[in-house]
Amino acid sequence: MNKRKQAIVVINHVLNNRLTCIGLILVLVWVVLAVLAPWVAPYLPNEPQTADKLLPPNAAHWFGTDNYGRDIFSRIVYGAQVTVWTGFVSVGIAFFIGVPLGAIAGYFGGRSGNIIMRIMDTLLAFPSLILAMAIAASIGPGLFGALLAVGIVGIPEFARLMYGQTVVIKEREFIEASRALGVRHSAILFGHIFPNAFAPLLVQVTLGLGSAVLTTASLSFLGLGVRPPTAEWGAMISHGRDYIISGEWWMTVFPGIAIATTILGFNLLGDGLRDILDPHSRSSKDNKFRAKKE
Repeated sequence: MNKRKQAIVVINHVLNNRLTCIGLILVLVWVVLAVLAPWVAPYLPNEPQTADKLLPPNAAHWFGTDNYGRDIFSRIVYGAQVTVWTGFVSVGIAFFIGVPLGAIAGYFGGRSGNIIMRIMDTLLAFPSLILAMAIAASIGPGLFGALLAVGIVGIPEFARLMYGQTVVIKEREFIEASRALGVRHSAILFGHIFPNAFAPLLVQVTLGLGSAVLTTASLSFLGLGVRPPTAEWGAMISHGRDYIISGEWWMTVFPGIAIATTILGFNLLGDGLRDILDPHSRSSKDNKFRAKKE
């Protein structure tokens, strides 16, 4: 019952916060478009219309066409499938590897914990895009390489977050009481530490999805991610950049808007969830706002 009440409180906060609502709506729009792409898109993503090459936005082709006569709107809608799928899979990889590593390092500590966190610090020392490029290049261009690259880059973020949460939570009285009663370490981790670290992990998942979308699009733009003719937003921008000078701006602008709105949606949603689930963050913001008014 308490969990149900807490969920209702969170939902009410989300609905009452304008920016969080905007973020949620943006995310839902792209998720729905990805699921319903075959019914929403008026054309197949790789269906050429030889008589309709490089047409500007019009009634028949809302976002115009590319140099092959392919409908840009249809390709963006189908590209949402790739973006949503790669985002969730790559963040899933980072979550299910990073969280256990951080929990083990924070709970048991010692030499093994130090080794794990030093490896995470080493990965964090590299710019995320550079590291993703290096991993994708070593694996080979394609969707699989992009998924692994983006997933590996996200592991240190989840590991460090879970490490910090575990170090704090394990010092609480109920954890010490569980140890004194002889409760197994696995039961403490799964029964107490993970549930108490859920809120910040949920926020990190949301923010991580925005970063994953940007990194995946960047890899595809550079030729290290999803390869043509697959409809993917970063690859579409890369293909359309050669036509900007000649005036076919729609080939890059509309995929760019798709990327920007998706990232904005996840970031607004993540910031809103952080304010709702972290009372310290919310009170700090309220104090700053009052100080400015005074």
